[in-house]
Amino acid sequence: MLKLTKKADYGLIALKHLAAADGAGTASAKEIADAYGVPLPMLAKILQKLTKTGLLHSVAGTNGGYKLARPAQRITALEVIHAIDGPIILTNCFTEHGRCDQSERCTVREPLRKVHEAILHLLGSITIADMSATASETPGPLQSGCDSGARELVHVL
Repeated sequence: MLKLTKKADYGLIALKHLAAADGAGTASAKEIADAYGVPLPMLAKILQKLTKTGLLHSVAGTNGGYKLARPAQRITALEVIHAIDGPIILTNCFTEHGRCDQSERCTVREPLRKVHEAILHLLGSITIADMSATASETPGPLQSGCDSGARELVHVL
């Protein structure tokens, strides 16, 4: 089953929280952890990792915390997931050494490659701003892209 790790989920939650303040505000790890019931030690490590990868800035001082390093419209879900978990790999076929004893006879490698690429494309088209948009706002790729992305995945299969 393909699913996000808790760390990636918490990272997306934190960036969405920071984007809700139009990206200009800061929030501490404790404030974010308390707001969503996320374990503070884990969230602190995630925020540090996102800072090291350039998605967040750490702000020192009494009103310090974390803030987005660039506008929420320019940070994708794929970047966040990749920064926290590394590359998304659907099957071992898509790694550098992606060979197995079935490679020569495999009939699903190419369809799965298309699914893999569609997932990467969809996650790369969803921004933190899209995730922050309310249902009443104009649909962005998150709302409109999911249907076409899902159709594309079904078509591949």
